Amino acid sequence: MKQVLHNPVWSALPMPGLLIDRDNRVTDITPACEVFLNAGQKSLAGRDLASVLALDVALNDDIARVRAGRTALFHRDVRLERGTREAVLCDLQIAPMSDGSDTLMVLLHPRQIAGRLGRALHAKTVAKTAIGLADMLAHEIKNPLAGITGAAQLLAMNLPPEDQEMTDLILQEARRIVALLQQVEQFGDLRPPRMAALNMHDLLERARKSASLGVASHMVFRDDYDPSLPYTLGDADQLLQVFANLFANAAEAASGGGTITIRTYFEQGLRLKAGRSDQSVPLHIEIIDDGPGIAQAIVDNVFDPFVSTRENGTGLGLALVSKIITEHNGTVVLASKPGRTCFRISLPMAPKDFKGHS
Repeated sequence: MKQVLHNPVWSALPMPGLLIDRDNRVTDITPACEVFLNAGQKSLAGRDLASVLALDVALNDDIARVRAGRTALFHRDVRLERGTREAVLCDLQIAPMSDGSDTLMVLLHPRQIAGRLGRALHAKTVAKTAIGLADMLAHEIKNPLAGITGAAQLLAMNLPPEDQEMTDLILQEARRIVALLQQVEQFGDLRPPRMAALNMHDLLERARKSASLGVASHMVFRDDYDPSLPYTLGDADQLLQVFANLFANAAEAASGGGTITIRTYFEQGLRLKAGRSDQSVPLHIEIIDDGPGIAQAIVDNVFDPFVSTRENGTGLGLALVSKIITEHNGTVVLASKPGRTCFRISLPMAPKDFKGHS
C-alpha cells in the first residue's frame, strides 16, 4: 500500500498515529505506532482500522461523524485492548487532513502503561522520535552546508597559501558534518531490505578486505569459517554495512593494534520467538576482538541510537547494526570483557526454493 504522507514530521511524531483512506483502511503509521502495536507498516497496511484498534468506542460511527462534519473528534480515557498484552487507556483523536482529501488522521495518546512494558515502550518511542527528528534535520542542514562549502572553496582560490588555514579548517569540518549527516540519513532509511539468498562467507571476505585496507589496516584478521554454513536471506549491501561497522568498531577500540576473529557456525534447530510466530535463526556470525572491551555501564544500551563508546562518536554505528539485523528477522547480541568483545549475529537460513533479487 502506498504511503500517503511523505513528511519527516510524521515519522518524528512521538505518539502512535495512523492514516486511513475513504474506506477506513490503514495507509500509513508512525514509527511510534509500530512500537505501540508491535506490528509493522507492511502487516497493517490495507487493514480496516476497526480490526487494528480494539477500542471501547463506536469507532466507525465516530469516523463517519468526522467525515460528515470535517471537524476533529476527541475521546478521553478510551480503553484499547491489545491481544495477550495488557490493555491501556488512551486519549483518541480523529481529524480530517487540511488538504481536503478523504484521508483521516487517527492519533493515540497513551495515558497509562505500567511497569516494564511502559518503560520499554517509552524508550523505543523516544529513540524512534529522535531518529525521525535527526533525519529531518539532516535534510534541512545539507543545503546551507553545501553553500558554506562552496563559499569556502571560492575564498580559498583567491587567498595566498599562507592565509588558507581557516578555509581549510572550514572545509575539513564541513566534510565531517557531511559524513555525520550521511550516517543519520542511512539510519533513517525505512526501505525494507531486498532479500536474496546469500553466501555469508563471500560477504564477510568483501567486508574484511575493505576494512583491512582502511580503518582496520592496523589489525590482524583471523577466520574460523564453518564450511557447511548454508545460504541465508539478506540484503547484501545492508549486511556489508553491518560488518563494516563492526570491524570499524573493533579497530577503533584497539587503536594500538590487535586481532579481529571472524567465526561462523550452524546450529540446527535453534528457534527465536519473534512476534507471533517462531523464527528459525540457525546461522551465526561472530566478530571477536581482543581490545579493551566495552564499559559495563553502557553494555545494555550500546545498540540504542546516540549511545557511543567513544568520546566523539555519533552513536549510530551499532544502532544501525541492530536496525538492519532486526529487519532481517535476526538477532545481534554483545558479550564484552577486557580482552574479548564478541558481537554474535544470528540469521535465518534461506529456503531452497527462495527466489529473490540477485
